[in-house]
Amino acid sequence: MSRIGRKIISVPAGVNVEFGENNKIKVSGPKGTLEKSFASQLTFEIDANVITVKRPSDSKEDKTIHGTTRALLSNMIVGVSEGFKKQLEIRGVGYRATLAGNVLTVNAGYSHPVNMTIPEGLKVELPKNTDIIVTGIDREVVGEFAANIRKIRKPEPYKGKGIRYADEHVRRKEGKTAKK
Repeated sequence: MSRIGRKIISVPAGVNVEFGENNKIKVSGPKGTLEKSFASQLTFEIDANVITVKRPSDSKEDKTIHGTTRALLSNMIVGVSEGFKKQLEIRGVGYRATLAGNVLTVNAGYSHPVNMTIPEGLKVELPKNTDIIVTGIDREVVGEFAANIRKIRKPEPYKGKGIRYADEHVRRKEGKTAKK
């Protein structure tokens, strides 16, 4: 059985989980509301603020979707209760970010600034013009937007310039050496 799929999901106080037709689940909490439809062959058991995901058989299709469904439901519950956060750092001379309304502008060494529209439901903060904090309730959207920001200028291995996650380690390479 799937190690992740058989884990129980504890529902914290203040979070409401509603099960609808065709395994459509609506999770609401203090930070917001999320909805998602899951595979129809799976069943969900609820016992006193504990949810368990069950699969009908050990077929390959059921096994593959079992752990994924449990992880997605768990992420929905964590998102509406605590939220998700990604921190990015901008390193390089003249590299910086500015925020105007719902548009994030990043200057990363190109001849033009890169403008990015912030998706609905996300909050972007700039404590300094070289630090970006992306927060939201949907883990997938937060991660995708942070990855798109990083994709503007990935960190390079020689000088370490670029946009990186705050906890990311960039392996540095040695430059060319002169012949003697």
